[in-house]
Amino acid sequence: MTKDVCEITCVDENKVKNVQQKLVEQSPTEVAKIFKALSDDTRIKIAYALSIEDELCVCDVANIVGATIATTSHHLRLLKNLGLAKYEKKGKLVYYSLDDDHVRQLIEVAFAHQKEVAENERASKVKQ
Repeated sequence: MTKDVCEITCVDENKVKNVQQKLVEQSPTEVAKIFKALSDDTRIKIAYALSIEDELCVCDVANIVGATIATTSHHLRLLKNLGLAKYEKKGKLVYYSLDDDHVRQLIEVAFAHQKEVAENERASKVKQ
């Protein structure tokens, strides 16, 4: 059985200092909030739906994810507050969309990766 940890301690100080400096310059806590928001099943479904359709009204999103309008509105509001979604009121309807192309790419890459992982798992089971 192989161990998944180093058997000895060996630190590359240049790499460590480089990454530590970049972490100081960035905001990993804020980035973690984005992933935390997307770790909820309902919110990732909403984000995925909005990556497929440019904009959806709250009623459509609620039907897509199988939740009440109140619950859906709560999730959409959270996505908006974190800068992942935006909305526009048109008459009596409110339409949501992803905030920008970066968010769309994040969602698309996550789903593409999961599809690839699932395909690799199926392939490895067939080989066994």
